[in-house]
Amino acid sequence: MTEYDEGASTSSQGAGRGGEYSTATARPHTHAAMSIELPKEAHQQAIASIERYFQDEHGERIGNIAAAALLKFFLQEIGPSVYNQAVATVQDRLQQRIMELDIEVHEDEFGYWRQAERGRKGK
Repeated sequence: MTEYDEGASTSSQGAGRGGEYSTATARPHTHAAMSIELPKEAHQQAIASIERYFQDEHGERIGNIAAAALLKFFLQEIGPSVYNQAVATVQDRLQQRIMELDIEVHEDEFGYWRQAERGRKGK
């Protein structure tokens, strides 16, 4: 049993909040359960894509229920890795942006006398 298997509950049969389908629940070590939910339309498109993939790439017909089960498995097993990588990428980009922020909003300090000297030279 992995850290994500313990206490995981899943449901792809009914719509959850806002028409979203709960397709996987993950339990990281110290946090409450993380549920990866797809909006209803994305859920249906993903299932259709899985069915098409099996037909086009393997010459096998996979039914709607099997495709939904496979999607549920992928979201539960691989979804947290994809999610964590996305969070790390966003953190890196935000950190880069924060470092640039100092350059964009920096104001020179104690500039009164420099400005006054420029004003005197211009007279």
